[in-house]
Amino acid sequence: MNKIVGIQFKSNNKVYDFDSGHFVLKKGDKVMVITAEGPAIGCVCAEPQNRTENTPKRPLKKIFRLATKEEIEKYERISIQENDVFCFCLKKIKGRALPMRLVSVEKRFDGSRIVVYFTADGRVDFRQLVKDLVGEFRTRIEMRQIGVRHQAKMIGALGVCGRPICCSTFLKEFAPVTIKMAKEQNISLNPSKISGMCGRLMCCLTYEHEYYEKMKKNLPKIGKKVRTKDGEGKIVRQNVLKETLTIALESGDEVEISARDLMRQGLFTKKSKRSNH
Repeated sequence: MNKIVGIQFKSNNKVYDFDSGHFVLKKGDKVMVITAEGPAIGCVCAEPQNRTENTPKRPLKKIFRLATKEEIEKYERISIQENDVFCFCLKKIKGRALPMRLVSVEKRFDGSRIVVYFTADGRVDFRQLVKDLVGEFRTRIEMRQIGVRHQAKMIGALGVCGRPICCSTFLKEFAPVTIKMAKEQNISLNPSKISGMCGRLMCCLTYEHEYYEKMKKNLPKIGKKVRTKDGEGKIVRQNVLKETLTIALESGDEVEISARDLMRQGLFTKKSKRSNH
């Protein structure tokens, strides 16, 4: 049975799953693969793994073959050339005062073109910049404007959790993230606490959103009046993970009660019951 192997095209970048085919690979091997952008050389970044029942059934592209010594040397030369293009392009952008931020430069392995990735707040007239690049490097230049989330994905960084950001490691695509998700999880709405390296809402807010929505349907709502052994009060907070409720008593004190105990004992006030009908 063919194994799954993780391939990385640039250091500290996203890892892509490939089918190892009949090749016996080990960590550190350089391989040739055929991607949607053409032939490319990647590095095996983890030992090949057998497929399991939990492995997604999606079809995987196969490793084309092991890279030759000459191809590896060419790959290393291209990496140096990419750095040269980046520095030249950055110099021209500053010189022409173009309202754009250079993100990355990639030269295709077959030499067919150089792709320049950038971000900008709006449309940018980069025609003169393209002429500068074509005149200097004598190849086709392709300009690609990307969003700030894709910028973070390409560059990579460490998140507030101390781990490499999700988009540059395992996320396949970006899911919509809303401020409602943070509210549902009782997370501080301070932008610095819920924003990622890209400045947008953190992707991880979506991971537990479905669980919180499901659990909150089974919890008494905030504002509902209840009766406790310490007196009557009103629900002011929910702790979904602990499944507890914080009750503000009429005396001014607060108590934390298990939601299950509260619902099992039916400790809702009569006024609260009438308001439900």
